[in-house]
Amino acid sequence: MNSIPLDRTRFDAAIVDLDGTMVDTLGDFAASLDRMLDDLSLPHVAPAAIEKMVGKGSEHLIHSALVHVIASPDADAKARALFGRAWERYQHHYLAINGRHSAVYPGVIDGLKALRAQGLRLACLTNKPTSFAKPLLVDKGLDGFFELVFGGDAFERKKPDPLPLLKTCEAMGTAPARTLMIGDSSNDARAARAAGCPVVLVSYGYNHGEPVRGVDADGFVDSLAELVPAAGR
Repeated sequence: MNSIPLDRTRFDAAIVDLDGTMVDTLGDFAASLDRMLDDLSLPHVAPAAIEKMVGKGSEHLIHSALVHVIASPDADAKARALFGRAWERYQHHYLAINGRHSAVYPGVIDGLKALRAQGLRLACLTNKPTSFAKPLLVDKGLDGFFELVFGGDAFERKKPDPLPLLKTCEAMGTAPARTLMIGDSSNDARAARAAGCPVVLVSYGYNHGEPVRGVDADGFVDSLAELVPAAGR
């Protein structure tokens, strides 16, 4: 671990991302997009391509998938024209399969327990719609760790804008400088930097197809369980 000291004297709270950080949801994305594209009589997107589209919210994911499969000079315009129908079908299918094709990453529960044992307050902040995020946390037994859960539709802007982090800190009553952001991508790191929060990234998530260790962050972990010894120092 290339890290910052995770001790109780430095932090009052932690904000934790969801997709790619706590839960591997690529299978849910792929299944929902496949069913949506079937409804639109369009071809499927390979999971490897979907992984690069994840992280900026469902709207971005859907538009990117449509552009990918339309694959024509006017794909962007065609995707925008189809978006309303695509969004409706995607929501329908995602709510139906949410959690069925996903799994909690190894070490996540131990890591969350360690943070809580240090007395840190925890919030989950994701670009995933709140109506998708909350049931997924319940399904995976993670909801009890968090006093607050904010989805991508909770605020006017999404990560990498700093607003969601600042609003989450405000809701918890914690200073950004004493609130650790834990995520998996440049979206999380950029938002944290702009908000004034320290940030640690996991090495295994969805960083738009780019090496995560090239991102400007304060530390990297291969598992949230690595927070356990760090928290005890």
